[in-house]
Amino acid sequence: MTAKTDKWLEALHETAMSTQESVRQQADTVEASEALRLDQEKVEQLVEALNTDLAATYVLYHQLKKHHWNVEGAEFLGIHEFLGEAAEDAEEAADELAERAQALGGVPLAGGKRLEENAPVEPEGDDVYDIRTSLHNDMEMYGDIIEMVRDHVELAEGLGDHATAEMLREQLLTLEEHAHHLEHYLEDDTLVLDSATN
Repeated sequence: MTAKTDKWLEALHETAMSTQESVRQQADTVEASEALRLDQEKVEQLVEALNTDLAATYVLYHQLKKHHWNVEGAEFLGIHEFLGEAAEDAEEAADELAERAQALGGVPLAGGKRLEENAPVEPEGDDVYDIRTSLHNDMEMYGDIIEMVRDHVELAEGLGDHATAEMLREQLLTLEEHAHHLEHYLEDDTLVLDSATN
């Protein structure tokens, strides 16, 4: 190799190293977007709320997927499909929450451990439970998240962030719809004969 090639490779290596180690924004920080014209203090509150929603939504997503994978019995197919669709909706909602937090100037929570630590909802244990227990646990988690999202809609409106409030309202409709479907699944009217469950 020539001296010129050596210098070029060394410069390339240094550039690659500096790029790999460059932190553009630290976790848990907020730098209000000039473009969106919301005050720093307001944005900090909004990002905190969105990250809480994000964490709760991912815990919900993983619990729904667990039940989607493990459901059995005579009504398997309908419940399996419903849980799969509900999990997809939760994943889509999480993406929207993270993108909005980033657009406001925050750093969305990432990583399973951080998400679970920051979630205001408690996932059920790792064991596989009967489907009624599983669906009841899902309905309870939906209820907790619904109450939180309602509070965050009011927070966003009060802080003048109508776009975040609108996004959360749309998510709230989906959350309520899924919770209502779970309530129907848990009713005692079923096509399964008593003899099949004894």
